[in-house]
Amino acid sequence: MRIEDYALVGDLQTAALVGRNGSVDWLCLPRFDSAACFAALLGDATHGRWLIGPVDPVTRTSRRYRDGTLILETDLETADGAVRLIDFMPPREPGTRPQLTRIVQGLRGRVRMQVELVVRFEYGSVVPWVQRVPDGVVAQAGPDALHLATSVPLHGHELTTVGEFDLAAGGTERFMLTWFPPYQPPGLVEDAYSALARTEQWWLDWSGRCRYTGAYRDEVLRSLIVLKALTDRQTGAVLAAPTTSLPEDIGGERNWDYRYTWLRDSVLALNALLAGGYTDEAQAFAACVFRATAGHPEQMQIMYGIAGERRLAEYELDHLPGYEGSRPVRVGNAAAGQFQLDVYGEAFGVAAAVAGHSGRYSDRQWRQLRKLLDYLDGVWQQPDDGMWESRGPRRHYTQSKLMAWVAFDRAVTMATRFDLDGPVDHWAATRDTIRDEILAHAWDPRRGTFTQYYGSTALDAGVLMIPLVGFLPGDDPRVTSTIDVVRAELGHDGLLSRYSTDDTDDGLSGTEGQFLACSFWLVDALALNGRRDEARELFERLLGLANDVGLLAEEYDVRRGRQVGNFPQAFTHLALINAARVLGSDHPNPFESSPPST
Repeated sequence: MRIEDYALVGDLQTAALVGRNGSVDWLCLPRFDSAACFAALLGDATHGRWLIGPVDPVTRTSRRYRDGTLILETDLETADGAVRLIDFMPPREPGTRPQLTRIVQGLRGRVRMQVELVVRFEYGSVVPWVQRVPDGVVAQAGPDALHLATSVPLHGHELTTVGEFDLAAGGTERFMLTWFPPYQPPGLVEDAYSALARTEQWWLDWSGRCRYTGAYRDEVLRSLIVLKALTDRQTGAVLAAPTTSLPEDIGGERNWDYRYTWLRDSVLALNALLAGGYTDEAQAFAACVFRATAGHPEQMQIMYGIAGERRLAEYELDHLPGYEGSRPVRVGNAAAGQFQLDVYGEAFGVAAAVAGHSGRYSDRQWRQLRKLLDYLDGVWQQPDDGMWESRGPRRHYTQSKLMAWVAFDRAVTMATRFDLDGPVDHWAATRDTIRDEILAHAWDPRRGTFTQYYGSTALDAGVLMIPLVGFLPGDDPRVTSTIDVVRAELGHDGLLSRYSTDDTDDGLSGTEGQFLACSFWLVDALALNGRRDEARELFERLLGLANDVGLLAEEYDVRRGRQVGNFPQAFTHLALINAARVLGSDHPNPFESSPPST
């Protein structure tokens, strides 16, 4: 299946991808970053999946989320009738176990249905011991066990648990799959319809808190639900995506593990949550950022694990063939050890957003920020690896210097507004020095554009952040010409690549799709540049790239006409939310916080 043929369900501590054919092809238990027990997404059915669907050919499929929820409904029609498959994971309370629940309802006629459960722990490599229990089956191996509770008779066949049943109009069958530690008993299983009612009410209550009333509210709310689904309920961390190694270049090596939280995404994520009125989530995420970055400033990383883990060692799963042959399949992310100046600007951007929204800022967190700024004061002139985690040589990347400017600029603003202590004059002077350097070394007067790094001719969509963070006014002539040059040279059928893989040595072979967050930044930049009609036209085209349930991946391959990269991608959805904010008002900036709630 194509990447866009999947939909997301989750319990706020992990998530599953369900295909249009009724197959769960990706699920990590018990956490987002645990090893997958269903990994067919990166291989085939033998690497683990859970299929529920008609035995006979399906003639028509339609699906949707119930309004305001993450409850997926898929209607499957055959020549003999139609059924509805309802998939969801009840939001997990502290101390409870993850449960993937599937309900099949007969809509018309009589349909012969099949169940195929292929459990393969450790990313499709470990075949479990499966035994029957009074209410279904239990599969276990090593530290993992799964209990499938159902009244449908099941039996083993060639290391697969299978079963068939007939479903007539008005009939129903229920399946509850629960993870548990094998050294404990399976425990009680919540009734499927009770869990459905509880889950629906939980999501409706959450969606009912949404305070966003601007343009494109339905699309914004769906993106907020995606962000909530990718926010760990215990730690507040917002994951980049629930998947690993979905390719940026189908068949290539640009395959990465995104089940971590990136500081690069922090300001946009925080402001997206604040724009929706979700102050608790925004504060929890800000607290997660400051917990993770606590310690010696020189040890600050660009990304962290769900609970702030720093060791994200990267290794390859040689037994998996990869999505459509895209190898290697990676777990962990070596980019965690890179040096990127932009993370310091993100930390100050988060602080400024929190302070701007609440009208205050704590002395304790300010002391932590000052240590970061003291360190940045001594290293901002160094080359770095850049925001796109290049595995090529270090450069004086324009966007990195820009975010160093943000750090000093926000420090000056916060210290002045909230009467916080510090050498404000020195910070202001450093800010101005960085600004002068960017204007002198990153600006190409011949072509009329800011470039990827000092002295280069290569371009980078990251320079579109120049007006977004307030470095230059949106209608500055240099911004106008940069927008035009970037669109002309990095644009592919109107969508932007991050950079040209032909012009940039990023240490990798192949190319990649068009980066959707950058295309949403172009919407922001056009709107701030006064070209609102162009911005709106591009925004609505980007909305049209979402799949049938409103989900977007990291990139879109215009040559193939397909979504590519990890899916669904938080960065894309939060960029969508902030672009809608910009289009819905005469003045908001996507990197500035919403006003305090009243």
